[in-house]
Amino acid sequence: MAVADTLRAPRAGDFAIAGVTAAAAISALLLVRVLLSDLPEDPSTPAIGTTSWWLVAGVILVQCMLLSWARHAPRTVVLSVSAAALLLAMTLPGAVFDVATFAVPVAVFFGFRTEPSRSLWIVLTAAAMIVATGSIVNGIGAEGADPLLAVGEAAVQIGGLFIVPLLLAAMLRARRESRESHRREVDALTRERDALVDATVARERTVMARELHDIAAHHLSGIALMAAAVERQISTDQDAAREAAAQIRTESTAVLQNLRRVVGLLRDDDAAQRSVETFASVPDLVARVSADQISDVQLRMLRSASDRPFGSGVGPLAQLAAYRTIQEALANAAMHAPGAACLVEIDDTRASGVRVLVRNAVAEAAPDPAAQGGGFGLVGMRERADLIGVELRHGHTPDGGWEVRLTIPREPLPGEAEPVGERTS
Repeated sequence: MAVADTLRAPRAGDFAIAGVTAAAAISALLLVRVLLSDLPEDPSTPAIGTTSWWLVAGVILVQCMLLSWARHAPRTVVLSVSAAALLLAMTLPGAVFDVATFAVPVAVFFGFRTEPSRSLWIVLTAAAMIVATGSIVNGIGAEGADPLLAVGEAAVQIGGLFIVPLLLAAMLRARRESRESHRREVDALTRERDALVDATVARERTVMARELHDIAAHHLSGIALMAAAVERQISTDQDAAREAAAQIRTESTAVLQNLRRVVGLLRDDDAAQRSVETFASVPDLVARVSADQISDVQLRMLRSASDRPFGSGVGPLAQLAAYRTIQEALANAAMHAPGAACLVEIDDTRASGVRVLVRNAVAEAAPDPAAQGGGFGLVGMRERADLIGVELRHGHTPDGGWEVRLTIPREPLPGEAEPVGERTS
């Protein structure tokens, strides 16, 4: 019928519950005799100190002792205290039967609050029938009550001994489960927040990796080219070699400063400041590349015929990605097509978006094998484009050169139509 209980050692709280119940039951047993002391002819109420009284007290103490296991062995305890009450009703019927049921609601409460299983419901039903039988036997045997009246009294007693503690235990258990559910929800939200933070940190690390790669690729490719020139000129043109060495020093200082600036973003202090590159930074980039690599780099910035700011509708992260793409494309051109003329074009004439083009002509001289990179430049461009959701295309031009195209979409400005003209700066 029921799964066997696993007996475990009671805790201090369990003994306290049993002790309080025993004190209340013995006090009620003494009080019953005091209240009925003016009825000495009533044999159903044993006098204090008699064998019957001690028998009743012993049964009550045994019931309360069993309550120490009410939370660990609820089925056994509920059945045991109910059977003890029935035994007392059959041997010593009388007013003390009600005192013998003190342990029943306590066992029902803690049993249901701890383990409201299907097997416990079967045990509770059986225990209720046992107590009802004891109440009927006690009513008929001690008071000579009508059987129908005895059944009604038993039903009322069952309601007080079983239904009330069950409702109270169910309410407390629901509150406990609600708190537990809330705690699990908070834990889930915390884990979700941590996952979002980790994802954000991972994206930031990707951006940092792209920044470091682009800076290093741009500057180190120039350093490699100048170092190759120094190697050829050191025995033929020492003045040119010294000038190239000075340029290497300048370029090395620049790359260190740029790397220090990016790494400074990882610091928590206010000293780590960083200016974000935008379309407005491209002219300075082209000027530096032209001066450092001694190559012809032409810049065209096609503006809209309207008076809107250049690059409006394109966020700072997208403009930074465009800047890094231009920087990486120029570094690749210097590495793979040294001396070739380059064109950098930023077309802001369309309301749908901004188009960035970097094109280099055919190399005038074969690239130095020592200056060749590891092939990660285009990978970095692709990852950066995917990161901000823009279109990237690259490939050979019909004349044998190479070009990189970046299309950055933007939301059309309210009331703005497709521009009809453009001007070049």
